[in-house]
Amino acid sequence: MLVLGIETSCDETGIALFDTEHGLLSHALYSQIEMHSEYGGVVPELASRDHIRRVLPLIKETLNTARCQLHDLDAIAYTQGPGLAGALLVGASIGTALSFALKIPALGIHHLEGHLLSPLLSTPTPKFPFIALLVSGGHTQLMRVNAVGEYQLLGETVDDAAGEAFDKTAKLLGLGYPGGSALSKLALQGRSGRFKLPRPMLHSGDLNFSFSGLKTAVLTLINKHEMTPQTQADIALAFQEAVVEVLTEKSLAALSQSDLTQLVVAGGVGANSQLRQNLTSAANTRGATVFYPELEFCTDNGAMIAFAGAMRLQTTPPQTRQPASSFTVRARWNLETLEAIDI
Repeated sequence: MLVLGIETSCDETGIALFDTEHGLLSHALYSQIEMHSEYGGVVPELASRDHIRRVLPLIKETLNTARCQLHDLDAIAYTQGPGLAGALLVGASIGTALSFALKIPALGIHHLEGHLLSPLLSTPTPKFPFIALLVSGGHTQLMRVNAVGEYQLLGETVDDAAGEAFDKTAKLLGLGYPGGSALSKLALQGRSGRFKLPRPMLHSGDLNFSFSGLKTAVLTLINKHEMTPQTQADIALAFQEAVVEVLTEKSLAALSQSDLTQLVVAGGVGANSQLRQNLTSAANTRGATVFYPELEFCTDNGAMIAFAGAMRLQTTPPQTRQPASSFTVRARWNLETLEAIDI
């Protein structure tokens, strides 16, 4: 089964072709970072308009790279939610239109399920069940994953997500947008131990997170010290160390409480090198294994949507795979409400 994946949930247009027999054939991604950086954050209307400009050329590019034609497609998967409503409408409308025109099925995919399953595109792959740490955009969650579509929420952030905290702290340090990657790069020049920031909810006794207070603590440091380049780097490192420690300890606690030994890390913050080093080292000392997607699949991308769609569609009875005649998008969507599939 050859599946075209379309991802347009926020500020990146991702297209991919996944074949259930041959794996990922091709993928293309266009990021709107340069456009939104002028405004210090994502402007929804501009994001939607840019998706309209990019999505069809990227589909053509992806098909050409794989030496495929539209009539070779067996199905289409598009991001149905959560995300920016206008941006989601672009991918959903195009996916549905192609489905209707080509007389092939189309399936709306949960954006976070795409992230959660993205490590399965790499080798080695985890086996069900496992614990998943989702650190994508406005989401920081720990999930128990028993099967595709069978997700149990163990803990989540009660305020800012880790990615939001990175971006907001970067803005306080004058690093601009997007701030997460810039802050991580600056932290490489920092001196560990100069500043000590709080570890919110580290000993709360549950698996929830809180990162909002870290911004206040960073702001306090900024107001107390002259902002030399070295001081900026030291604060960036102190902030990163605090976030990484909390994410690591909560993830290991989830493994222990669930009596599991496999951890999957997915989402943009999952690309952070210090988080990867700390998690891998800490997990190995406890006999656990951590699985990560390739760096190019940590951020939003079409490959994860095509893959999730393929996994769901190949378990659907052929007689129920009908071309789409209508569509909806879901700007908010609880991952636990998805139906499990038997694979």
